[in-house]
Amino acid sequence: MHAIKDSVHDYISLGPVARDLLDTSLLQRLRHIKQLSTVRLVYPSANHTRFEHSLGVYHLASRALDHLGIGGDRARHVRAAALCHDVGHGPYGHQTEEVIRRRTGAHHDEIGPILRGTEAAAVLRGHDLDPERVASLVRGEGELGQLVSGELDVDRMDYLVRDAHHTGVPYGTIDVGRLVRELRYRDGRLVLAEGNVQTAESLLLARALMNGTVYRHHVSRIAGAMLERASERLLDAEGLGPPAEGGPGVDVATFRRMADHDLLVALRETTPDLARRIEHRDLYKRARWDSLGSVPADVVELDRAEIRADAAEIAERAGVDRDEVLLDVPARPRFKESRTRVVVDGVVQQLTDASELVGALRAAERAQWRLGVYAPAESVDAVGAAAASVLGLAE
Repeated sequence: MHAIKDSVHDYISLGPVARDLLDTSLLQRLRHIKQLSTVRLVYPSANHTRFEHSLGVYHLASRALDHLGIGGDRARHVRAAALCHDVGHGPYGHQTEEVIRRRTGAHHDEIGPILRGTEAAAVLRGHDLDPERVASLVRGEGELGQLVSGELDVDRMDYLVRDAHHTGVPYGTIDVGRLVRELRYRDGRLVLAEGNVQTAESLLLARALMNGTVYRHHVSRIAGAMLERASERLLDAEGLGPPAEGGPGVDVATFRRMADHDLLVALRETTPDLARRIEHRDLYKRARWDSLGSVPADVVELDRAEIRADAAEIAERAGVDRDEVLLDVPARPRFKESRTRVVVDGVVQQLTDASELVGALRAAERAQWRLGVYAPAESVDAVGAAAASVLGLAE
């Protein structure tokens, strides 16, 4: 059995399937997709990739399966799914996920069509594994799919400790060893064994702290909004002709299989100013940064088309180009981890019912929510005033 040295988990042992999958282009592409995309513009050391994260998820899945006593064909499919779970990500990972979803209807965990007909699918079949079954596990389907995608999945366990390690912040530190050891199945649902309310709380707390300090940092959100606007322009330009004829020629299928550096190169053709700003960290500034309680309810519920229309109206009133106004309306805070199931006095309960901490963390998440309006530094005052008028925000 081969082993790979990892910065978080030390040595990761690889079975024959994993070794062969890692050599495919589908997995090797993940070396060129940064795990934290625009967060690295805030934390310079956050340059780890989805390739190493996939190895970490594979490692934790293997440990969990061992502790659960699951082996054979079932375990081999789960290990393959853990390793392949991120191959559906586009360039810059989650920052372009919504752009892709709006044009294809596909979420990044819908890897079936991506696997089909590839060298990776041939590798799976060569090891008597079913690519479609692997894809269903990545979607979180069935009893074992919960290990790969669910409230207690090993994906979350790895990215929290890995992101904390590479950013240098202490907030994502969790007891991965205990979490993996205490996993159990009750009536087909993955739960934490008796005596682990605090273990579950630690996972929830780590995610909440990482949200505020890392994942939703305002600089990363601004850069992400700029990248999304530039990516939309790139895809809107598809059909203007191939590069040799002066057009970008990028369709969504091509876009989805790009690596980070491919996207930056392509953006220079259609949105050179935005591309330059992203590449050189010459980012827009906050014209508005409003809390959930100060934003009208109808604005919080705006859909994508309405957000774009309001951004265009703000730009018109401020007298600036449309691409110089970005309106960022996050979804209402959701606490998926609060549905984690734990055994308390022999009864399976959701963490939200077993822990008083959940309510406080929910309140903290709501308090951290912000609507953002971003613009070049020289336009911030005009754009801020126009946004207040258009959106009904307090001056």
